[in-house]
Amino acid sequence: MKSSARVIVALVGLTGATLMSGCLYTNITTPLDTDLDQTKLGTKIGKSEGQMVLGLVAWGDAGTQEAAKNGNITVLRGADQETFSVLGPVYVRWRTVVYGD
Repeated sequence: MKSSARVIVALVGLTGATLMSGCLYTNITTPLDTDLDQTKLGTKIGKSEGQMVLGLVAWGDAGTQEAAKNGNITVLRGADQETFSVLGPVYVRWRTVVYGD
């Protein structure tokens, strides 16, 4: 992932974590699906993640393509995003979980 894309991911994630987070600790899961009507999850699960420390450095690939690759998934059926943080932006982890076949 290009460094400018990493910065964008970190800023978007930080914004999301700030809007829906606790000051000391956050551990939430939100759906990435927009159409939840008759969602079938499939038989495989893939995960990818990105991390940030002190709001200064970020790394990783939390994209759906990477998660699908990690789970050997060729047909995506659904996706969730997990956000875990400690002390606000001191440590943040974004994890994408995809379901499919």
